[in-house]
Amino acid sequence: MGRRDLLRAAGALPLLALVRPAVATPDAMRAAIAQWTGGQVPSNGKVTFEIAKLIDNGNAVPVTIRVDSPMTATDHVTGIALFNERNPETDIVRFTLTARSGRAEVATRIRLATSQKLVAVARLSDGSYWQQSVDVIVALAACIEGEPM
Repeated sequence: MGRRDLLRAAGALPLLALVRPAVATPDAMRAAIAQWTGGQVPSNGKVTFEIAKLIDNGNAVPVTIRVDSPMTATDHVTGIALFNERNPETDIVRFTLTARSGRAEVATRIRLATSQKLVAVARLSDGSYWQQSVDVIVALAACIEGEPM
């Protein structure tokens, strides 16, 4: 490396301090929930959210969401969405269900950037929305833009 290359690299070093991983915020999460619910505030209850409270590695975190519903033609869950406040995007996943789904339960693995609050929201066929939130602690983060995975 020549002297000029070294000077260019040293000149670019302060710019690296300006580069930060993109993260959502609690306000962005609330806005995403409001958009999905059409501005309706979800009630607490009916949703069971299974996730470890202490997560060793945020790269593949198992999550199960269940909703108390008979899943009949007239009374069923039409959607389940999972939101977060600290990943680069506020929407983690959205599921569409019908009465033919059999039961109102979804399971997946997600990536978590850091310790944060997660909110599962269920939309029922009667137009109501129900939610459950959980705070998780992540020891080894994932989803950080600019870092190798």
